[in-house]
Amino acid sequence: MNYTHLGRSGVQVSRLCLGTMNFGPQTDEQTSYAIMDRALELGINFFDTADVYGWKKGEGVTEQIIGRWLAQGGGRRDKIVLATKVFGAMGDGCNDAKLSAVHIRKACDDSLRRLQTDRIDLYQMHHIDRATPWEEIWQAYETLVQQGKVIYAGSSNFAAWHIVQAQHAARARQFMGLVSEQSKYSLLTRTIELEVIPACKAYGVGIIPWSPLAGGLLGGAAGGAKDGRRASKHVQDGFEKERVRLDAYEALCARSGEKPADVALAWLLRNPAVTAPIIGPRTIEQLEGSLRALEITLDEYTLQELETLFPGPGGEAPEAYAW
Repeated sequence: MNYTHLGRSGVQVSRLCLGTMNFGPQTDEQTSYAIMDRALELGINFFDTADVYGWKKGEGVTEQIIGRWLAQGGGRRDKIVLATKVFGAMGDGCNDAKLSAVHIRKACDDSLRRLQTDRIDLYQMHHIDRATPWEEIWQAYETLVQQGKVIYAGSSNFAAWHIVQAQHAARARQFMGLVSEQSKYSLLTRTIELEVIPACKAYGVGIIPWSPLAGGLLGGAAGGAKDGRRASKHVQDGFEKERVRLDAYEALCARSGEKPADVALAWLLRNPAVTAPIIGPRTIEQLEGSLRALEITLDEYTLQELETLFPGPGGEAPEAYAW
């Protein structure tokens, strides 16, 4: 396993991040335990979850599964960098969601209880809250850091100007601010190259791509591969829309002798702004298969073909659309 720093922080994380969103809804508890154990054996030390995962409001099903796994001991907690998120509705009350200081502090305590741990290594804001001032958000985070409940702050689904706002507000308070941004990023979704990635590079914020396989479309959907998810209507609609490109993509991967999912991950990993793409295996086989991406070096021909098939926004702003 290869490791890198989480943004500008001193902590090191594996180049692949274990996403746990399937734990509970798609993957039963015992299989989830087996996946996490195997991830540790393979050197993956970066685990990502969220309080809303499990999709039963207020229950934190996935966090509970991880907590029971951690409670088995064996040094599990100290072997991982544990990330979770705050923002989503965890109740029906008016203060049971978003980023008020009231919700942040309660949500953190609830996540700690479910995870059966005394600290969250990376506490990520799951979305921007335009109604809550940064002074309030950072004051809540500072309190959690002082109490030892949170170590680092991260964001998810932020625009570039949100990241700039957050960092300047943190700097004014002599607080570290964000060390990571979790964004939707893949060959099929490259919008963040315009402004989010440049902002993150400027402020030392590591990119953690979510949905690196575009919901399974880049995992062999055209060829019906086991890791290509064609079941949901959303994925089926996306496949029909992208059929021509996906057929060409899979043919390109076949010529290179690599699986589509591995090429998609390898393409992200070659970007120095990327810390670790999030993989969301439902089986141990899918987990183990993902490690091949760490060994792939894409040649210039393949990179040029990928750029032709999946053109980005044209580079960074403003040059992407102006002189």
